[in-house]
Amino acid sequence: MVDPLAQGLADVVGGTSAKALERAFGHRTVGELLAHYPRRYVHRGELTDLSALREGDEVTVVATVRSSSTRPMRARKGSLEEVVITDGRGLLTLTFFNSRWRADQLSPGKRGLFAGRIGAYRGGLQLAHPEYQLFDDETAEMNAVERVDWPIPVYPATGSLQSWKIAGAIRVVLDVLPAELDDPVPMEMAATRGLMAFRDALEGVHRPHEDGDWRAAREALRYQEALVLQTALVRRRDQLRAAAAVPRRAGALLSEFDGALAFSLTGDQVAAGETIAADLAATRPMNRLIQGEVGSGKTLVALRAMLAVAEPIALGPGGTRAGGQSVLLAPTEVLAQQHLRSIVAALGPDLAARLRPTLLTGKMPAADRKRALLAAASGQSRIVVGTHALFGEQVSFADLGLVVVDEQHRFGVEQRDALRAKGGETVPHLLVLTATPIPRTVAMTVFGDLDVTTIAELPAGRAPIESHVVPLAERPGWLGRVWDRLAEEVAAGRQGFVVVPAIADSLAEEGAEAVPPETSPARGSSGDGLAQPRGPGSDADRDPARASSVESTLALLAEHPAFSALVVRPLHGRMPPEEKDRTMREFAAGEIDVLVATTVIEVGVDVPNASAMVVLDAERFGVSQLHQLRGRVGRGGLPGLALFVTAAEGGTLARERVEAVAATLDGFALAERDLALRHEGDVLGAVQSGRRSALRLLSAATDGELIAQARDDAIAIVAGDPELVDHPALAGAIARRVDDEAAEFITRA
Repeated sequence: MVDPLAQGLADVVGGTSAKALERAFGHRTVGELLAHYPRRYVHRGELTDLSALREGDEVTVVATVRSSSTRPMRARKGSLEEVVITDGRGLLTLTFFNSRWRADQLSPGKRGLFAGRIGAYRGGLQLAHPEYQLFDDETAEMNAVERVDWPIPVYPATGSLQSWKIAGAIRVVLDVLPAELDDPVPMEMAATRGLMAFRDALEGVHRPHEDGDWRAAREALRYQEALVLQTALVRRRDQLRAAAAVPRRAGALLSEFDGALAFSLTGDQVAAGETIAADLAATRPMNRLIQGEVGSGKTLVALRAMLAVAEPIALGPGGTRAGGQSVLLAPTEVLAQQHLRSIVAALGPDLAARLRPTLLTGKMPAADRKRALLAAASGQSRIVVGTHALFGEQVSFADLGLVVVDEQHRFGVEQRDALRAKGGETVPHLLVLTATPIPRTVAMTVFGDLDVTTIAELPAGRAPIESHVVPLAERPGWLGRVWDRLAEEVAAGRQGFVVVPAIADSLAEEGAEAVPPETSPARGSSGDGLAQPRGPGSDADRDPARASSVESTLALLAEHPAFSALVVRPLHGRMPPEEKDRTMREFAAGEIDVLVATTVIEVGVDVPNASAMVVLDAERFGVSQLHQLRGRVGRGGLPGLALFVTAAEGGTLARERVEAVAATLDGFALAERDLALRHEGDVLGAVQSGRRSALRLLSAATDGELIAQARDDAIAIVAGDPELVDHPALAGAIARRVDDEAAEFITRA
């Protein structure tokens, strides 16, 4: 039997409309169009007497066209179409811009239904670009007037494909759809939850007679969406767990490492280590997310897992097999280099000599790169730390047992999968580290696709960090105090960061999160104490859309009296690798007082003497980035200070992001806030966050309880019917909803 929802749109709505829908939204089938749900519903005003109109009223009128005309506009190019309608008691002008065809369509004598908001123009009242429906005959008029109180669905639309055109196509599809459809939600589950049938829900969501219709329809469709996605996730999770992995068990290497530690592990670190040890010892691959606060010791937990993987494997009486390899994927060269130095220092000379930690990045000299590739391929290096260069075809491993991804939101799903595929016939264990879960991670966690471990306890010695918003929109003079405060920290023997979103005026940092700023006033110059008003935040007539940069900030600080005797250096992603590495080593050694940097220092940079951070144009960074950046200070027992300088107006979303970060040090609370602000991203694709969500009616930010209920139901269904033989409608919905590409993303995420 042919699935009616899989039918091509061209066969139902015609080729022209089908091409327009595919071009605008990618819809090719009846099911895809019917899943294009209204984003809201509006009500027409009561049928209104034209003689009783008032500005601002939402009206719907039945009227006859009295006259129509077209004339060129005076102030700009284009035409203005004016149509005068009458109901026999009054007159109303309709105006359209650059729509000459409407003058012909709305010719005198035509009768129809006209709806919109009354506006005022040159002392008269008008409807600008109203919605209308012309009557072909008396019966059509009676039907239209009868439906005037029905809620009007408003669809996500484009400039070339308006909401009413989408609604028209959906009406055509609904009219030919069978009276009954197989429901993906099993009958007993629908009955238990009081959900309307699938066919009724489609009718109710697209052609409601009253508000209660679409509300009940959305409830049924939301649960159906949750069940379909959860069932797909549960099945794919079970398939992944059925893959083969080499069990890895800790032994002498980890014992030696733990015995040499100069501090005690926190309770959360111990618990995380035990959980990971159990995962590694299993024959199915680990797929675990470690989420922990900035500075909570996630990297140490990962290093202990690497030591378990590196442990030789006993094969029988007197026989052993060499231990496996681990790879640590870092988002930047600076961080990869820092990770390597930290790992070597943590291991100590003896363990480091035996495990041979190796660096592999894209900008290494050819000879160094060749040696690193050989060490990885031969198995001589048990720990390889690198960047995107690890994905290269030339990179291979003798026995890859563990992939550790640091700050997973900096990598696409395909990239992580490409690295994991280097394990050969067996699947390496996967450990993902993140300090602040980004929206997509939170969404996937809600959907239960990852095993999650949380490290909330901070190691002893972590000092508190004071965070303050410097609101230049209201207090432009405070910028001078920002520089004074930074200079005071340095005078006390400490160091500081100044973080900016760009390298130069026309050069953004590579890989930056690129949160667009909202419209803000230019920053003022009063009270900043600077000799030359040219730096970021210092001149009144500066373009507010221009981001602060490393280049301009260095120039500004060079002219500030308080910084004249200080060593101020740049750090950004376009510097040569050796220069970046040298700069970080000099900063860590205390030879540099202030580092003016881009987000290249966002994660992993650990300089205990750095106590202060100034973030310019803070509204240009995301919640996660600001929290990560702040975590670079207060790491050595010294109280930290973070000053978020922003020109965003109070009450804007941009300002709200900055204030949210300043208000709390709780990264998990910020993750939830980030999810609410940015949405969950594409949980079935590569999109990490933003409005292009794969979710249609569900929201991971608000529907966690519903999703959890659907997951329980999905687990029960799959446990009793793994291949969904007894649930063909659910299997069909998964096939329509989760295509091959999306299914692969689920498996690899």
